Amino acid sequence: MTTTPLSADVLVIGWGLAGLVAAAEASAAGRRVVLIDQEPRSNLGGQAWWSFGGLFLIDSPEQRRMGIRDSLELATQDWFGNAGFDRAEDAWPKRWAEAYLGFAAGEKRAWLREKRVGFFPVVGWAERGGYGALGPGNSVPRFHITWGTGPGIVQPFAAAVHAAEDAGTLTILPRHRVNELIVSDGAVIGARGDVLADTGEPRGVASSREVVGAFEIAAGATIVASGGIGGNHDLVRAFWPESLGSPPSHMLSGVPAYVDGSMHAVSATAGAHLINGDRMWHYVEGITNWDPVWPAHGIRILPGPSSLWLDATGKRLPVPLFPGFDTLGTLTHLRATGHDHSWFITTRQIVEKEFALSGSEQNPDLTGKDIPLLLKSRLAKGPTGPVQAFLDEGEDFIVENDLDTLLEQLRGAPGGELLDLERVRQEIVARDREIDNDFTKDAQIGMLRSMRSYRGDKLIRTATPHRLQDPAAGPLIAVKLHVLTRKSLGGIQTDLDGRALGADGAPIPGLYAAGEASGFGGGGVHGYRALEGTFLGGCLFSGRQAGRAAAR
Repeated sequence: MTTTPLSADVLVIGWGLAGLVAAAEASAAGRRVVLIDQEPRSNLGGQAWWSFGGLFLIDSPEQRRMGIRDSLELATQDWFGNAGFDRAEDAWPKRWAEAYLGFAAGEKRAWLREKRVGFFPVVGWAERGGYGALGPGNSVPRFHITWGTGPGIVQPFAAAVHAAEDAGTLTILPRHRVNELIVSDGAVIGARGDVLADTGEPRGVASSREVVGAFEIAAGATIVASGGIGGNHDLVRAFWPESLGSPPSHMLSGVPAYVDGSMHAVSATAGAHLINGDRMWHYVEGITNWDPVWPAHGIRILPGPSSLWLDATGKRLPVPLFPGFDTLGTLTHLRATGHDHSWFITTRQIVEKEFALSGSEQNPDLTGKDIPLLLKSRLAKGPTGPVQAFLDEGEDFIVENDLDTLLEQLRGAPGGELLDLERVRQEIVARDREIDNDFTKDAQIGMLRSMRSYRGDKLIRTATPHRLQDPAAGPLIAVKLHVLTRKSLGGIQTDLDGRALGADGAPIPGLYAAGEASGFGGGGVHGYRALEGTFLGGCLFSGRQAGRAAAR
């Protein structure tokens, strides 16, 4: 079966956040839009729907109310120190970084507030760095959690798309997989591909790839907003950077299987220049989901800074590789050990104060905008319900009342045979001895005390420093951590209008890219490292730029 050929002013491929923003902007400009995706309609919103909803803002009212002094100059210093741009092809990514920083310090918050997007009042401090002022990391807290998490940031743009669909100016086509961008006289004039069988799979569940037909859509402008490669472990390994050594044999997936990178090759065939494919962002605090939705489904612990972090053999990670400080630095160090996992040694008191789980479904209070549940789960004694579920059901958690029993359980745990248990004991005992004074040579403990001078950390994010073996803080908990795939930091090179560029640097007429498919802008706006809260923001900004430009 072949469907009737369709036409549009603007064709958007991919209905994640970037695609929704681009489609909404083009439709608002009066253009006829077709929005397609290979998944069933239950997945509208893509990865963004599953996210914690964190957004990077600069000198926001929320920051100022928390006593944080931020500025565009400080954020620029942090971004460029973090990104480490060092390649000739970083020219456009640098320009995108400057433009995005201006957006984050300028109209971003007001634009979202006009769309009734709100923010949790306590600003989080992600990627703390721990190096010098010009090194990686956020100098101040900038992680603004959307009230409603991922669904809350998706909602206004999905609503705009639905309104345009109801008005007859926008068409949504699920189960349409693009195999080819149509090129004529050097310009992209549409796309063709397969129609996949209808399926009733819920959001995130891997869907059938049964082909039942074909389609062709002619378009004056085509926007590729198809995401990255994090669900395709073969591609992740193929592009794994040499600087990180060998890729892990075992990884968890922080994104659904449909994040397969298929449009990268399709776009390259049409002439788009792909850059920085070896720059990627994977987490090292992944835990196996006890209630998985997609294959190899993992959840990231968003850790506070107190847990003791040991490699697979029991050695403590070096300064400043503490929980929440330097994701890429920690991944680099752990890959050099030759093992695919590491361990947190922590306490129930730390877990209940500091363990947040990334994902909208892991934060029902924030996602559901449920204030009574929020007060109960975040301020009352005990872990949140989702964290407690992992303590009870998670295969990566070991909970014991005393150190001897914990060590014995570690001995028999998968991966525990690699541990030098006497070294583990020494690390715990030595760390505990440093707690007795308000001053210490232990850099992590010193940072804990420093961080509690920030009101947000003291209130809900950093536990009072204590001995791991303190019975009042117990029981003791060991958590096995895995590499968790997440984001592509490279992609289709674009100019500031989101126009896809060829290898010669010239725009390809009719072709645009946005979101993760474009490295969140320019083919790599983050450089080597992300400051966090910048992925959704990059989708918003690049989708807006591409949607407005394609509509002109």
